[in-house]
Amino acid sequence: MYLPLPLTRELVLIGGGHAHALVLRMWGMKPLAGVRVTVISPEPVAPYTGMLPGHVAGHYDRQELDIDLVRLARFAGARLILDRAVGLDPEARTVTLENGRVLPFHAASVDVGITSDLPGLAGFVEHGVAAKPLDRFADAWARFRAGVSTGEVAPDLAVIGGGVGGVELAMAMHHALRQDGARDIGIRLIERDRLLRGMGEASVGALRDRLDRIGVEILENSEVVEVCASKVILEGAREVASRFTLGAAGARPQDWLQKTGLVLQDGFISVDATLRAMGHDAIFAVGDCAHLAHAPRPKAGVFAVREAPFLYDNLRAVLSGGRLRHYYPQRDFLKLISMGGKAAIAEWHGFRLQGAWLWRWKDRIDAKFMAQFTALKPMPGPRLPERHAEGLRQALGDKPLCGGCGAKVAGQALTAVLAGLGPVGRSDVLSRPGDDAATLTGPEGKRQVITTDHLRAFTEDPWLMARIAAIHALGDIWAMGAKPQAALATIVLPRLSVEMQKSWLTEIMAAAAEVFRAEGAEIVGGHSSVGSELIIGFTVTGLTKDAPVTLAGAKPGDVLVLTKPIGSGTVMAAEMALQARGAWVASALARMAEPQGKAAELLAAAHAMTDVTGFGLAGHAQGMARASGIGIEIKLGDLPLLDGAEAMAEAGVRSTLHADNRAYCTDLLADGSARADLLFDPQTAGGLLAAVPEPEVAGLVRLFAAEGLDLWLIGRCVAGPPHLRLT
Repeated sequence: MYLPLPLTRELVLIGGGHAHALVLRMWGMKPLAGVRVTVISPEPVAPYTGMLPGHVAGHYDRQELDIDLVRLARFAGARLILDRAVGLDPEARTVTLENGRVLPFHAASVDVGITSDLPGLAGFVEHGVAAKPLDRFADAWARFRAGVSTGEVAPDLAVIGGGVGGVELAMAMHHALRQDGARDIGIRLIERDRLLRGMGEASVGALRDRLDRIGVEILENSEVVEVCASKVILEGAREVASRFTLGAAGARPQDWLQKTGLVLQDGFISVDATLRAMGHDAIFAVGDCAHLAHAPRPKAGVFAVREAPFLYDNLRAVLSGGRLRHYYPQRDFLKLISMGGKAAIAEWHGFRLQGAWLWRWKDRIDAKFMAQFTALKPMPGPRLPERHAEGLRQALGDKPLCGGCGAKVAGQALTAVLAGLGPVGRSDVLSRPGDDAATLTGPEGKRQVITTDHLRAFTEDPWLMARIAAIHALGDIWAMGAKPQAALATIVLPRLSVEMQKSWLTEIMAAAAEVFRAEGAEIVGGHSSVGSELIIGFTVTGLTKDAPVTLAGAKPGDVLVLTKPIGSGTVMAAEMALQARGAWVASALARMAEPQGKAAELLAAAHAMTDVTGFGLAGHAQGMARASGIGIEIKLGDLPLLDGAEAMAEAGVRSTLHADNRAYCTDLLADGSARADLLFDPQTAGGLLAAVPEPEVAGLVRLFAAEGLDLWLIGRCVAGPPHLRLT
């Protein structure tokens, strides 16, 4: 049997800056065999700062600025860890994350950008907002703009920093507010030195003239001493009104770099001509967080873009024993400065041009750059040989096999097999074939519940995959009202070097142990083997004093409740096809990683309960209806859906198990809408579906809210033969 090539080296990209985004794209087109790539970013998207003034002015939507790191990582075959790096040990070759995880590497690169935050300025943290990083600024600007539009906030602004960035943003903000209909706009551009230092006289004169014509007040040689909620105080006690104070003064390095032991220049990582950190053969730095010791240059995104192919080649060289290339930046670069509206100024080597055509040119340049990341196509599946067995094409299908519960065996096949097993022959086994978990006679009158489940990996992060697999396996224990007791792990690793086997197993077991211990259970052992891909599973036991909650106790009049939104199968299928937005995928993974122990405890009064997994909401509701001998009515409009699930369903995206789930659920004739189709979507680590006595519902809603947990009322149980109906 063919197995994929083993992984032997770890490459960690710290940050989702422009250079790293381009490296990921290049890696996806030509990867280096044997290397596992990890990207660390606190957000699933990275903003393209070249379009920031256009967004502030209202020319671009927020999403048009986003480089989708989730999609890019999928294209590159990399794992994306949504967290923030807070430490790097060059000697141990490890990266420490904010959540405490420690990641080993054989080679690493840092591209975390800069910040224009001003923590040393009194009041700025409480009342100001930095232009970088972008996310907080974009959100704050949207709120301020909305407040001005409704008349709740006066259009008074202050921009601290009179460089190109501050000037460009001041003009952009003025344009946006005028487009919104605001009048009497007061913008103060505050610079401690002189405006636009370093630019040619012609360009400075043109920009000063523009600022003067739109009424932006320039305050040069002015020092800000305090930022307040409605004003900025300057040296000499002068006060200027400001309800939105933006920090755009220079570039400040990330604080955590100070503790790395790397050679720094003014807080930035000093690199040589190969982009390696001075004195460290396997650590690189690029973009604004790096200082080019061999050729110092100002902070500008153009250098990060030009560095990307050199970084890509040199990372491959370090990891494969090749020869490194030297990067020498150009002495000057074309500066294209937006003027608020759709006009721009261009400066190159002191020469200036101005006009609307320059803005159109800049727009085309930006669109071309972003198209590199939006036009990604999934890698083709395996090609069939010219001669092959009949039925092979149909068995292979027209798209990659989903992971998680989307990879489960169809319900029809499983039901038929279980029906053929016959009745249970032991008196101490209280379950019947087909129950969520086995119930055994336990000591001292207790009942022991035992279940097993495993998942084929759908994320490249073993730590996150282990957490989701543990929560998924606990689902049956929680659904039966039992307290988790012990767990055995079953792990299939892909082919790895011995060093990486230890690292992966450490991550997997640490993540799983954290989940089980939080629920009062312990991992007591397990089994591991090597295969073609990562598979993680757990056998779990639980104890209950009372009879376990099963599918069979629902009564007419009960209210049907659900504890998690549905749609994970569709979102993850879309992610595999490079169609889902990164924010949707991040939200779906976060939901899957949420434990359900407290929710199960609060649902102790439920007459019947199950966890929603591979058969989808409709399939599990059908199982409850048939076992209980009642009908179930589901309010389609009240179903909670994961972000993006309905949009992807409307686009025709389906999990590979969807068709089988629909065929299995014979009790329900759906209307064919995208929302109804999500009833058949296989869920991984899904929510608890419970039939609750109606008198208990109001109290349950209050209890869930008090615990910060979600609870949706999605239908009710009715008398009659077993059936499902949409209302």
